[in-house]
Amino acid sequence: MSEEAMARNCAPTLAGIKTGNLFSYPYASITEMREAVRSWNRRLRRKGVRVLPLQYRNRHALIYIYRPAQLSEDLHDASAREILRHCGYEPDRTGRCIARLMQRLKESDGFPHEIGLFLGYPPEDVAGFIQNRACNYKCVGCWKVYGDEEKCRRLFEQYKQCTRHYESCLANGADIVSISMQ
Repeated sequence: MSEEAMARNCAPTLAGIKTGNLFSYPYASITEMREAVRSWNRRLRRKGVRVLPLQYRNRHALIYIYRPAQLSEDLHDASAREILRHCGYEPDRTGRCIARLMQRLKESDGFPHEIGLFLGYPPEDVAGFIQNRACNYKCVGCWKVYGDEEKCRRLFEQYKQCTRHYESCLANGADIVSISMQ
């Protein structure tokens, strides 16, 4: 798993301004992919970041990069808990929530709508997406916005700037771990 792929897909999480990111990464050998995940976890653990393959399908791993402390905080929001309970999660147990998400991914060809909660999307936007069946949104960026449009537009721009910064740092010889925040 290259540093460039990590920067392109996960810079906001690595910088500490977003709970999590997901991306699909092709692999030739599942053994090599698992070793890459172990290596990234060793390198990023002290930064408070975890790397987890949520799914393996068609020689692609669905990689979840996240900040466990932030995820736990996000999932304890009352609105997030309500959404999770409705989808069969135990919101008091973050680890079990991740295991349930993995199960939901296996059961579906797509993404379960509550996945946004694991990525730091506002619960009101996740609920709006579910209730409106992905229609009637105010704007689209990293997700469809149903709540505070201006706040989300600012976040989307912050994420873009962060990604550009990480890509620039890598191009100038820095490594992901040295530029990632604790």
